[in-house]
Amino acid sequence: MDEITRLFGTMGRVRSDSLSSNATQSTGSKLVLRHRLNQLMTCMDDVDPKNELHEEMLKTLDKAILFCGKSANKPKKNSFRLHMVTWNVATADPPDDMTLLLHLNSPKRPDLYVIGLQEVYSGPLRFVSDTLFDDPWSNQLMATLAPRKYVKVSSIRMQGLLLLFFSKLKHVPFIRDIQATYTRTGIFGYWGNKGGVSVRLSFYGHMLCFLNCHLAAHMKYATERVDEFEYIMDTQTFDCKKASRIVDHRLVFWFGDLNFRIQDHGMHFLRSCINNQTYNLLWSKDQLTMMKKNEQMLQEFEEGPLDFQPTYKFDLNSDTYDSRLYKTWFAFNGKKRKPAWTDRILWRLRPKATPSDEQDKNRVGPDAKKVGHVEEDEEYPLKIRQDLYTSNMEYGISDHKPVISVFTLELRKMYETPLVRLQAEGDWSADIDAMVLYSPLQPFPSSTWDWIGLYKVGFTCVSDYITYTWVKDDEVAFNEEVIQVYVSKEEIPVRGGECLLCYYSSNLRCIIGISEPFKVHESKVATEEGLVPEKINGLDKTIASENFLN
Repeated sequence: MDEITRLFGTMGRVRSDSLSSNATQSTGSKLVLRHRLNQLMTCMDDVDPKNELHEEMLKTLDKAILFCGKSANKPKKNSFRLHMVTWNVATADPPDDMTLLLHLNSPKRPDLYVIGLQEVYSGPLRFVSDTLFDDPWSNQLMATLAPRKYVKVSSIRMQGLLLLFFSKLKHVPFIRDIQATYTRTGIFGYWGNKGGVSVRLSFYGHMLCFLNCHLAAHMKYATERVDEFEYIMDTQTFDCKKASRIVDHRLVFWFGDLNFRIQDHGMHFLRSCINNQTYNLLWSKDQLTMMKKNEQMLQEFEEGPLDFQPTYKFDLNSDTYDSRLYKTWFAFNGKKRKPAWTDRILWRLRPKATPSDEQDKNRVGPDAKKVGHVEEDEEYPLKIRQDLYTSNMEYGISDHKPVISVFTLELRKMYETPLVRLQAEGDWSADIDAMVLYSPLQPFPSSTWDWIGLYKVGFTCVSDYITYTWVKDDEVAFNEEVIQVYVSKEEIPVRGGECLLCYYSSNLRCIIGISEPFKVHESKVATEEGLVPEKINGLDKTIASENFLN
């Protein structure tokens, strides 16, 4: 036994000094381990199998192998970077340059972007056109992010409220169960100038919900703002067994123009604190902070320190707080709006279940969810860290400044394999019918409404396809796990280009499989017949012009 202790006693331990890096220590540990194993093999050659020492060696090796197996099978934790923006844009059109808003020059690229806007222009003519087509803000954000391989996964609009969710392309097949809804609170709940819009989804199996709100204005309506928030939380529901309400989600983000003000302090004191950057002297009189003391729902939400300038109210195209003279019934009134942190970003991790919830495994209904939550929390932990919470003073198109927050989500993926694998078979061009191979990798609720879309590399959203084919209608063969689907040559762009394929599930309301990029060749027939202009870039410009003429 002493021999075994001598061989294994220092296994995995290396001498460490203050200058050694983790990588160096790891390499040293592996070298020590290999050396000990070589010693062990030499020692075993000399040990009699009938000897007690031989039996002890086998038991020790079995334990080591078992430990290594558990370590190898233990799910890894993954980190994801989330960039969030809330901005009351005061009906302004989007700026041409969004670099600072989206931190496009940051060396750490986000995995997800979530942008919540309030007071997007919704005049009658614009709102009708925005109903049929994407609004200017969505278009500008998609045009900015698509070349960087971000896809708009979901969006929802209710009059001036707009919420957009973007993801890196590689995560898209793992974002499922996407639903969006809205709640009106303006004019007794019948008008959508105030209220909340939300997007909920499953991100690698973890249920997330994003709620963008624009609540009642003015200093005296703090209680009404809380009532509106609680009404939105209570009334919004989703068609999802695991998370039918907002509070059921593993992680909720609540953000927007929440309109809470700084009360009691006079204008002179407010501006003095802002100029001296002693923001902490104002925190105790922030209405949201004050309301948290008495409202249990608010207490469940966390927020980073308000260590930045209040974001409302500014003169347009300046960093000067409100200096305008306001009209009254009889004349001008010199009263100005006090600065306030009206624009906020908060989050809520689902509270952990109590020990009594964990012990009772026979519950039914809503209580059964709690038991499931306990098991999920233990097997697939989720942590959140706020890395940045600030305002951006560079933009002056609105009387509000945008608020930005960057988070790191640390979680264990509940799945790492897409539901469907896609592949473009053979060469693709508009000269011959093309073939798609796809194979389901896991069971999922397929439908006759599922389709496979052909997209150009750098597409903006699900609807930004070149063409599509219905899966069931165009199936031509089935070979065990591989299904073939054809795409008519009439649907393939004559100009060609770099493309990829996406499988869209109508039941899950999302893309569940993406192919590797592949090249669609330019049509030789069209070139020979002079239908394809030379030195013109882009997909299918000739077909587009032909459709227009017809």
